[in-house]
Amino acid sequence: MSKSILLLLGGALVLAPLAIAGRAPQQDAAAPPAASQTPQPAPAPAAGGIPADTKNPVRPTAAGMAKAKELYAIDCAMCHGDNGNGKTDLATSMAITPADFSDIKMMNAIPDGEMFNIIRVGKGKMPGEDPARAKDAEVWNLVTYVRSFSNPAVAVPVPEKAAAHSTGRRSR
Repeated sequence: MSKSILLLLGGALVLAPLAIAGRAPQQDAAAPPAASQTPQPAPAPAAGGIPADTKNPVRPTAAGMAKAKELYAIDCAMCHGDNGNGKTDLATSMAITPADFSDIKMMNAIPDGEMFNIIRVGKGKMPGEDPARAKDAEVWNLVTYVRSFSNPAVAVPVPEKAAAHSTGRRSR
């Protein structure tokens, strides 16, 4: 119960600045709008600021995946589950159906940039990952980590030490 309250409060904290920033400045009621200005609908903001078809520019490393795993455990697992299938008590109590990251067909249908935007900005009741909490490179690593639930080979970087020794040569 306290986790759901914390999640809702966290979502409100993330969304409040967006709602305030999205408000248009109020005009003086006595001043008519300028004749040359015709009201235009505000353009929809680009979610996360990147095109959905952007490829993940971050190469996974052991350290990057460890940080992504840590972020996922803290910020994502409560709803999406430790294994990414979205079947958690919290999700059930909130009457939500989180994405099933273990479904390879679904995961293959979501481009990297779109997944980055969802993680960074949020979607539905899911709050976004605050830039002060996770830098863009960490969110890209989180994209790779989330993809590993449907395809474990995705996030298995060769540790730097093991790569240096894999040449078969001995140093003298």
